Amino acid sequence: MTPDCSEITPVSLGSPRFEAARLKSIHTSQGSAAAWAALAGEPGLDAALASVSGSFAFGLQDRTGRTVLAVDRFGIETLCYRVVDGKLRFAARADDLADSQTPIDPQALFDYLYFHVIPSPRTIFEGIYRLPAAHMAVFDQGQLSIRPYWVPQFHEPASANYADLRTQFLDLVQASVADQLDASKAACFLSGGTDSSTVAGMIGKVRGEPADCYSIGFEAEGYDEMAYARLAAKHFGVRHHEYYVTPDDLVRNIPRLAAHHDQPFGNSSALPAFCCAEVARADGVTRLLAGDGGDELFGGNSRYATQRVFGWYDLVPGGLRSGLMEPLFERTFVGSLPLLRKGRSYIEQAKVPMPDRLQMYNLLRRLDMDQVLSGEFLSRVNREAPLALQRQVWQQAQTDRGINRMLAYDWRFTLAENDLPKVRGSTQLAGVSVGYPLLDQRLLDFSLALPAEYKLKGLKLRWFFKEALRGFLPDEIITKSKHGFGLPFGAWATRHAPLRALAGESLAGLAERGLVRPSFLRKLTDELLPQHPGYYGEMVWILMMLEQWLRHHRPDYRLS
Repeated sequence: MTPDCSEITPVSLGSPRFEAARLKSIHTSQGSAAAWAALAGEPGLDAALASVSGSFAFGLQDRTGRTVLAVDRFGIETLCYRVVDGKLRFAARADDLADSQTPIDPQALFDYLYFHVIPSPRTIFEGIYRLPAAHMAVFDQGQLSIRPYWVPQFHEPASANYADLRTQFLDLVQASVADQLDASKAACFLSGGTDSSTVAGMIGKVRGEPADCYSIGFEAEGYDEMAYARLAAKHFGVRHHEYYVTPDDLVRNIPRLAAHHDQPFGNSSALPAFCCAEVARADGVTRLLAGDGGDELFGGNSRYATQRVFGWYDLVPGGLRSGLMEPLFERTFVGSLPLLRKGRSYIEQAKVPMPDRLQMYNLLRRLDMDQVLSGEFLSRVNREAPLALQRQVWQQAQTDRGINRMLAYDWRFTLAENDLPKVRGSTQLAGVSVGYPLLDQRLLDFSLALPAEYKLKGLKLRWFFKEALRGFLPDEIITKSKHGFGLPFGAWATRHAPLRALAGESLAGLAERGLVRPSFLRKLTDELLPQHPGYYGEMVWILMMLEQWLRHHRPDYRLS
């Protein structure tokens, strides 16, 4: 039965900040719902929305009968919608808008297997959509319009003074951390990376007392970063709480975490994030600060340097590329010589334009989707739809710098579609709220005006961010490579019997639904996973989480 849409109940989520004096006054005296209602009635709705900062999602019907929805720039809060009986219905979760008769969207399933999440505007359910970050929806007289109210506009200065920028940056980070704290115990995630360590240290400066910091470790070689978390904790004198995740934690929490999300979600670091938040909640913490956003605002992901190297190929004269280098490396034995294979691989990748190049090592493509997915399933989807969405987002940013375009692209695909839903879902399940000081509007504006070479200086990732924090953070943390709460699932699944059994019976269940070829699933578990558990464990994880979600939300689903 379709959910009742006879009444449109306003929704107001998050912590918006209104800049206009009138709206700020209404927000203070009457609350955010009243402020949104006033904003929706103003002329120039797009500009009015662009003036609001903070985390927010709202939906309401104004005095004219028009329904208006919007979400913040990073999608910290989320809002889904569907049209039912000529009315626009909306809710924070997609499954709140669905019923037992709402069909599963095959394209969304394909997108999940491609991205390991289902990017907006799709959701797992046909006819139910998620409003993308920085977008608004207007439903008026039966017509639905979706558009961005804000797009990234980078505007670099003609000259920059490093000392002045450093002072401004440190002040902004401290103010952002202060704004995200509430009256409860000051606490944060602490992975030992630059972002979480910065937040931990700034909490101490703001509060004048040590923060409570929560870290996750793994008894698995190459995954445990507790040493860096301990280094940061000692440096700032925080109260440090450690928890080592075990394979038994995975067996116990995988079904629970999969069921909690409103659609399949395949980011494996969601589970250690949940364990960390659960430990904090048991310790009396009701709000955690997270360090998400530092890499994406200031140029910290390794692919930024990698893509700059590929970009150098465009500097080679076209005639030399097409007349000599490409024929020599790609059509003769030269490209097969042991010492020159990397040259051939470089040319093959450098020839592919962005953002297509980012998907050359996509797991589903590398495994050959025709060998992974059933022919019936593939006949119902558009294989190129994920790439079309990526190209659309890639073109939106207003900039002529490659690094800035990659940052803006990641604000959508890394933050809004992946990392923030991960943290939001994990903390919600644990019963704590979360704040993201490094995604403060003031820091976003600072990034938009920061010189591109300050973000990626040669091949040095987020040069300015690290230099500005030198002396505040330990040098060992500034120079360490990025890691985070990575999960050794593949390694554990090959030697921990209960976890292996959970994965195996999950994949067996998925085989019966007609989506994935049983022959591939057998090869995956019997051959590929034991050979390379770190690499193929990711595919086992996303398939397992899909099956676990279906068991809870759509146990009878079959491709029909």
